Amino acid sequence: MDLTITPKSLLLLLAAWTLSLSAAAQWLWIDKDGRKVFSDRPPTADIKEKDILKQPGRGRTAVAAPAEVIESGASTGVVPTASASSAPKANAPKLSGKDAELQARKKKLDQQEAEKKKADEEKVTSAKAENCGRAKKGLSSFQSGVRISTMNAKGERETMDDNARAAETKRLQTIIDSDCKSL
Repeated sequence: MDLTITPKSLLLLLAAWTLSLSAAAQWLWIDKDGRKVFSDRPPTADIKEKDILKQPGRGRTAVAAPAEVIESGASTGVVPTASASSAPKANAPKLSGKDAELQARKKKLDQQEAEKKKADEEKVTSAKAENCGRAKKGLSSFQSGVRISTMNAKGERETMDDNARAAETKRLQTIIDSDCKSL
């Protein structure tokens, strides 16, 4: 077997090496559930910098302290310090264009949701006002003493007796009490 390096094989090797570099640009952090998360995108803003274990271009930013050191430090009052490569909040990741875009999109969605909720409340209020008006008109008709007839299941016209009038008057008064109260 001949192992000579041809320009074609060198080009393929260079392309494979270049593609593997993008895989090395990985973020590693611990999420709120305590799980390690590997991603090619930075973590969200709610992840603390101390929970970011690896960033592209910086290597390890924080050294995770063993559980025994943390527990013994809590009992003695000694707090373990982070490594020199981890910086205070000054090195916190700035909002990239995508993060700002996501926040703007979220703000727009929240605004649309608030507008939709307000429109729904207005619809409910107008429906209650309409129901209130209809109930008041119906109640005044029943209280006027005019004969009122309804259609039965067979499609025949029936005149309401005093018991049916009283029941309908009571139902309309209940609607007025519930729908007209808030207007």
